[in-house]
Amino acid sequence: MDLGINWKDIFTISMILFAVIDIVGSIPIIVDLRSKMGHIQSEKASIVAAVIMIAFLFVGEEILKLIGIDANSFAVAGSFVLFFLALEMILGIRLYKEDNPSTASIVPIAFPLIAGAGTMTTILSLRAAYDKINIIIAIVINVVVVYGVLKSSGKIERLLGVNGLGVIRKIFGVILLAIAVKLFAANVKGLFI
Repeated sequence: MDLGINWKDIFTISMILFAVIDIVGSIPIIVDLRSKMGHIQSEKASIVAAVIMIAFLFVGEEILKLIGIDANSFAVAGSFVLFFLALEMILGIRLYKEDNPSTASIVPIAFPLIAGAGTMTTILSLRAAYDKINIIIAIVINVVVVYGVLKSSGKIERLLGVNGLGVIRKIFGVILLAIAVKLFAANVKGLFI
C-alpha cells in the first residue's frame, strides 16, 4: 500500500519548518524563561506544539475562513508577534508578561514560540505543495528536535555562558526581526487586493 511517503519531500519540509521554528535561535528565550519560571515541561510543550501544528494542517484554513480571516491577515498578525519577540531579544526589554508564572510550557513555548503564526502560515502554504503524510512526518521530526533542545537547554546554557547567550540572543533577534519584516512584506500586499 502506497501511503505517498516521499523522503525527499520530508527532508525539504523538515528543513523549511526547522528554519521557521528556529528552535536553536530560541535557546536564549528558553533559558530566559527557565530562569524566570524555574521549570519548563519539555514533554508537555513538545506534545502540545505537535498537536497544534497537525491540527492546523487539517483545519487551519477552514477555521480562518469560518472566522473571516484570510491567510494573509494571519501572516501579518504573526509578523507583529515575531517583531515584538525580536525587539525583546535585541533591546533586552520585556514586553511579554506571563499570566501564570509557575510554568512555561504551553504559553509561550508551545504557542507562539514553536507553533506560532509563522509556523502556521508555513504549514498552510506547504499543504498546497506537498502530501499531508509527508508534512506530518516532518512536523514529528521537528518536534523531536525541539524536545531535545528543550531538554538540554541547561547544558547548552552552561556551554555558551552568559556572554555567549547574550551575543546569540542579539544575533537571532536581528534574524527574527528580518523574518518578521519579510513575512509582513510578503503578505501585506494581499490585504489590499
